[in-house]
Amino acid sequence: MDEKIDLVFDPDNERAATYVRDRLSMFNSSQTGKSDYYPCYIFLKGEKNETLGGLLGYVWADWLFVSILWVDEALRGKGHATRLMDAAEDYARYRNCHSAYLDTHSFQARPFYERRGYELFATLDDFPSGHQKFFLKKTLAK
Repeated sequence: MDEKIDLVFDPDNERAATYVRDRLSMFNSSQTGKSDYYPCYIFLKGEKNETLGGLLGYVWADWLFVSILWVDEALRGKGHATRLMDAAEDYARYRNCHSAYLDTHSFQARPFYERRGYELFATLDDFPSGHQKFFLKKTLAK
């Protein structure tokens, strides 16, 4: 007799999510020989230690992935996103990355990334409806 396996929707179960992520990372490492995973969390902090922006991503397999870049609206246009990206790319070079990639929507910051040397390699239309999601990459000079 087969064991009963339940399907459980549990968006608040960070422990189980971490377990699943770790298992996939272990599989990926076993297949590629690459186990060099490094989180990349860089924040803008104000005088009262409040978070005013940040970049979230990670380094794996000689690539930097920028998952999230956000700067408080009051601070936009003052070079803070550039500072965050410079710091992340410097960290990636320190970790011997040759390239970086990210995604952004048509209502977000594609021109900013392209000015930084990122090039479009894929587009997902109607995500969300009426918009596009762009995937960009950049070779990191040593």
